[in-house]
Amino acid sequence: MVEAVQDAGVVVTGAGGGIGAALARRFAAEGARVVANDLDADRAKAVADEIGGTAVPGDASAIVAAARDALGGTVDVYCANAGAGSGGTEAADEEVWAQAWDLNVMAHVRAARALLPDWLERGEGRFVSTVSAAGLLTMIGAAPYSVTKHGAYAFAEWLSLTYRHRGVKVHAICPQGVRTDMLTASGSAGELVLTPTAIDPEDVADALFEGIENNRFLILPHPEVAGYYRARAAEPDRWLAGMNHIQQKWEAAR
Repeated sequence: MVEAVQDAGVVVTGAGGGIGAALARRFAAEGARVVANDLDADRAKAVADEIGGTAVPGDASAIVAAARDALGGTVDVYCANAGAGSGGTEAADEEVWAQAWDLNVMAHVRAARALLPDWLERGEGRFVSTVSAAGLLTMIGAAPYSVTKHGAYAFAEWLSLTYRHRGVKVHAICPQGVRTDMLTASGSAGELVLTPTAIDPEDVADALFEGIENNRFLILPHPEVAGYYRARAAEPDRWLAGMNHIQQKWEAAR
């Protein structure tokens, strides 16, 4: 058992399935009191009932107050997990870009805005951001997703560097392919890049809890991503050429 989360009040957004459901189950198994949030009220309730938690359905951007009430007045851990896996190029509709920005970035900002006053007063709190390896690297065929996941990672970094000395712990989870509905929806690009090394949502939860135990900011369920990230930083042109090769391979296959 991870002592840091025992009896903690935990909120997981996007908990109706995939990574969110796996996180909710793991926190509950570790002795936390869990609020399961999802836009789909039935899915949120199903997970909450399964784990003995509480369902608070609705927009992930606006549920902190209701979740706090459901947990008896205090949120100790907030998992900003809900996300939009928006594909497309720069030509994607404005609405697609706006939805990706709102859910992948601004929902995290709004949650932090609501949570931080209490956390800073208490001198403790934990913010878990489900980002994606796309936030460290990129993803072919998915400009809105890649760009906004970069933003989500940047915001998690900013939270950590700004408030860690005041007791706020931040974790950024950056997996590659995970066997969820989002992977299925990623189509041929996902099949080429993500499916061959895809892991289960429970593996992501395991990686997070290892990171919590070791007080680590960057959580890499696919350890090889660290090497890709180093290569991107050290030799950006070589890395971009390699990614362009994958892009060309994808275009040829289509």
